[in-house]
Parts: sequence; C-alpha cells; structure tokens
Amino acid sequence: MSIKSATFVCSSAKVAQCPKSNLPEYAFIGRSNVGKSSLINMLTRHGGLAKTSSTPGKTQLINHFLINEAWHLVDLPGYGYAKASKTARSRFAAIITDYIRQRDALTLLFVLVDSRLEPQAVDLAFINSLGAAGVPFALVFTKTDKLGAGALQRNTAHYKEALAETWEELPLTFVTSAESGAGRDDLLNYIETINTTLQHDHNGFL
Repeated sequence: MSIKSATFVCSSAKVAQCPKSNLPEYAFIGRSNVGKSSLINMLTRHGGLAKTSSTPGKTQLINHFLINEAWHLVDLPGYGYAKASKTARSRFAAIITDYIRQRDALTLLFVLVDSRLEPQAVDLAFINSLGAAGVPFALVFTKTDKLGAGALQRNTAHYKEALAETWEELPLTFVTSAESGAGRDDLLNYIETINTTLQHDHNGFL
C-alpha cells in the first residue's frame, strides 16, 4: 500500500464524539513509551502526524487520521502509565475500553509491545482481556533496531511462549522499527488486504 494522503480528522474525549463514518478503522495502542507515535509517523511517512514526546502518556484522547481517503488510523491513549494520577489512569482506561468495545468501525487493533523487554504483566493482561471480549487484534513488536537478531528472536519467542499459556492460537505478529522502517510494508499490506476483502464483501463479490 502506498500512503498518498494522511490528514488529522479530530480528537475525541469519548467514543460518542468519534467521527460518524463507515470507513474501516485500524487502532494503535500500547503501554506508554512503547514508541506508538513514532511508529504511526513511520507508517504514514508524515513526521508530525502523531505527536511524539519524551514524556510518556502524551496521547490522552482518541485521535483519528484519514488515510488515502479510504480508512482511519486511530491513535489511542497508552495504558499502564504509572506516573499518571489514579483519576487520569481511570479516565484513560474508560476511554480505551469504551472505544474497543463500542466502536463498530473498529476493524483491527494493533497492540504494540517493546521488543527489548521480557513479557510485561500489564501487556499480557490487556491482550487476554481482548481475547475475552472477542476483539480482533495483532501484536506489533517495536524498537527492534535496538536489538541484535539473536536477542530479538529470543524476546519474541518468550512473548509467544507466554501467550501460549492462555491462547490456543497465537495472534498475528509484526516486527517493526520506527528508526529503520522495518515492518512498514508488512503492516500496510496487511491493512490493504483486509480493506480489499471488506470492499469485496460490501459489493457482494465474495
């Protein structure tokens, strides 16, 4: 897929404020400081589309971006930000949960995890909650340029082993780097494949 246009649509404090649209939505979420904004900017090749910050927890709203006039990329607040107040954490959790469970346009959720770390309890708990709710998602390993090939293989294997303890079928995984651009084509081509299938279904081709 070639990204020809990527434009900011709106920021919403609650799911009811999200755009009224039938376009498919692909949402990105992860623990704070996982490199979500950098990954979104790498995918769209638009350096300032998603606001990056050295301070975790920058994204506090549901941010919609229109891609190629055909689908929405959604930047969701991060979870597990320990330095946020209890009230703020509760608000972020409510925003995330309401969007994931109520937004009909949500086609797939990309869950970002830091490839440098061992499986984190907060990530595994979030992933398991998606499974319990029947939410379609894929796993995206970020910051892979910080690791050698051997360490990356070990860390991704550890994650899959941890998931295998509760999942019969493991989710689809992508290996990415905002620095090198690794995984960009894989992610965008996967989105394009889903969009093509949805279009065919809508037109009665399948």
